[in-house]
Amino acid sequence: ILFQIFDAFKSRLHDSNSKVNQVALETMHKMIPLLKDSLSPVINMLIPAMVDNNLNSKNPGIYAAATNVIQALCQHLDNYLLLQPFCTKAQFLNGKAKQDMTEKLA
Repeated sequence: ILFQIFDAFKSRLHDSNSKVNQVALETMHKMIPLLKDSLSPVINMLIPAMVDNNLNSKNPGIYAAATNVIQALCQHLDNYLLLQPFCTKAQFLNGKAKQDMTEKLA
């Protein structure tokens, strides 16, 4: 059921409506401390949805929300779970998003 919930939720994380997108990121930020490592089955699906476009967003609210989500992931999930998806994102992103992900990896 976790897959079904987050499969539906991930499309809100990169919604074309910036308000929907920002609220989804802020909601994800609140859910991470509650769910912690139980997110491991869906983390490879969620990280691209949270990072793609959001870390390069010119909208300061979306960028801040995405940065907060990444920070919450680093605080509440085992780093081992984040290593592969963060490496993949750092490898294929560009601009500020690439810099942010590289800093998190370091």
